[in-house]
Amino acid sequence: MNKRVARLLALAQLALFLIGTPFLLLSGQRAKMIQIKGSDTLVNLVQILSEEYMAKNPGVPIAVLGGGSGTGITALINGTTDVCNTSRDWKQKELDLAWEKGIKVRLFPIAVDGLSIIVNEKNPLTQLPMSAVGAIYRGEVKNWKAVGGPDKPISLYGRQSNSGTYSFMQEHVMGNKPYSTDVKEMNGSAQIIEGVLNDESSVGYSGVGYVVDRASGKPLKGLKVLNISKDAKSEAFSPLDKANIDSGKYPISRPLYQATNGKPRADVAAFIAWECGPEGQKIVEREGFFPIAPAHAAQVEKNLK
Repeated sequence: MNKRVARLLALAQLALFLIGTPFLLLSGQRAKMIQIKGSDTLVNLVQILSEEYMAKNPGVPIAVLGGGSGTGITALINGTTDVCNTSRDWKQKELDLAWEKGIKVRLFPIAVDGLSIIVNEKNPLTQLPMSAVGAIYRGEVKNWKAVGGPDKPISLYGRQSNSGTYSFMQEHVMGNKPYSTDVKEMNGSAQIIEGVLNDESSVGYSGVGYVVDRASGKPLKGLKVLNISKDAKSEAFSPLDKANIDSGKYPISRPLYQATNGKPRADVAAFIAWECGPEGQKIVEREGFFPIAPAHAAQVEKNLK
């Protein structure tokens, strides 16, 4: 198993362990644990952010659990988490349900992602238009030869329907049309990457932070990250270059959010402010994602008040 993927799986297991420890004894007193649930795109990044924050602030215990954006949103609406991680916008029905239950949603962008389309490194393709990616995942294109690749059937890897990345792909790349029934639905990005590494005919999608080696900034060994163009006549760009994300040239980028019910309590607010501040954003970059823009920072500052 790839070392990077193994580390991601280990962090997920650690998160599951931590979630079962709701309180921590500190100087003879109980400190309430900050509970964070949701997006699998964000789970490992936020776990790492939490570990580094707790090392600096040992009196603030934090537990992070994945399960998908939908799981996190449901938990926030039901009052079973303090913070919800989401890699997509809230659906109107979720906002309506939150309103009915008196939940006042506040959103905090903490990172920016270039959603990456990945293939096995043995695939000779280097780029695709976004329309072709959509056609592949809708099942309209079943052989790589149809999009300039080898004469091999396409093996599809994707996420389950509770995933924010699943929904983002469907809305922004697939024209809100159904996924092919041939998609192998995986529990998380690490499983998608493992599948693509072991399947020469595969294609998958994942947050950019999962597909790069943080030391080199290059794709993980065995993976190829495709350049993507807005349409067949446009130039294709890589999600690995921050300039392409900032300029909007890479067409499948998105902010990654945390959400709270109204103004977060003091310990939660301090953690979010740290994540979005200089120290937290350096970690965001180190882990392969991109820092938030000034407009995002202004949104965070406003919603913390």
